[in-house]
Amino acid sequence: MSNSKVLDAVKRLDAWIDQNGWAGYDPYDIKGIPWVIKLTYRGYCSRYLEMMREAVFELFYMFPKTARRILHVNQTFNAKGIGLLARSYLDLFLILKDERYLQKAQAALRWLEENVSTGYHGVCWGYPFDWRSLQFIPKGTPSGVVTSTVGDAFWAYYRYSGDNKYLDICRSICEFFLNDLNIDPIDNERICFSYTPVTNDHVHNANLFVGEFLMRVGIESQIRSYIEYGRKALNYTLSYQNNDGSFNYKGPPDVVRGWIDHYHTGFVLRCLYSVYKHTKEAHLYKNLERGYYHYIENLFEDKTIPKLLPNRKYRLDIHSCSEAILCLSELSEDFPEGAEIVKNVARWTIDNMQDEDGHFYYAKVKSRFTGVVFTSKIPYMRWGQAWMMR
Repeated sequence: MSNSKVLDAVKRLDAWIDQNGWAGYDPYDIKGIPWVIKLTYRGYCSRYLEMMREAVFELFYMFPKTARRILHVNQTFNAKGIGLLARSYLDLFLILKDERYLQKAQAALRWLEENVSTGYHGVCWGYPFDWRSLQFIPKGTPSGVVTSTVGDAFWAYYRYSGDNKYLDICRSICEFFLNDLNIDPIDNERICFSYTPVTNDHVHNANLFVGEFLMRVGIESQIRSYIEYGRKALNYTLSYQNNDGSFNYKGPPDVVRGWIDHYHTGFVLRCLYSVYKHTKEAHLYKNLERGYYHYIENLFEDKTIPKLLPNRKYRLDIHSCSEAILCLSELSEDFPEGAEIVKNVARWTIDNMQDEDGHFYYAKVKSRFTGVVFTSKIPYMRWGQAWMMR
């Protein structure tokens, strides 16, 4: 696959974003409607209600724009998506030396500085809609995942510019993590950061996004407390790595359920790799190696198509495609066998998931009720376009 094919895909996506703007729909915006939130929660309690929930969600997959028009769901600006675009545009500037991309990165960073969540110990960002898993999270509630993703853009701009203003923003983000997120002290050597200030969950990728960012900023700033908290978060997740090298979505004492999916696995591996690159600790490499080989051997079909789960191909989600490209690319310096897989994934994704107008489709979905596979072509901004640009 030629570089020109990739660059053409990037430029077509960039043109689509320029034409349509940063605001957009999200897979979770429609799930923030009060009756959908109730159905989502009750679906965990009853098999009948679970099937009803899945039927409603399938209608959302099949008729995404119509459902949103009927239910009066509007497009919104999503800080996570804009953070991803800021980092993407900075990378494109550094690669292509085109000043337009630097200007776009700076504009995105300004928007983020002007749209922080208020009332917390440091700068932070959340989602622009209510959402729910087992707990209800009101819109605007800052999230460790959103904030660390946005923080990565400010970190990258600090490394490019040398301007300590952006390192100060990163330190402020760390203060939000340490003072506002709930921290479960498992034992003297392990902690787990919650997803948000209003939850007490144990989600491995959320815990590691926070822990990795703390260690990165702590090492740069020589702040021991950041490093120590980050290491204890790392210890928690590593202590619950499965024997086959995989990572469940959640860890104890939460109900684990054995959910091992593509993009959350990629998130965990990238965080582990970042810490390894900063510390060069041999024991961490061994954990990373076990996780990596489970990932490439179980979460791809024919070393090309990113599967949702080890034993389940569909939903073929653009989030999995983007994470496969990003994860395998970042790790290829130490795991070069991933270089060929990432080319296969990129080629398949461009050929099968990018529209002629430049945007990327949400997913290829297999109906749970009919077995028919259909393509949901809605251009989710944060979930699809921003991650594919990244």
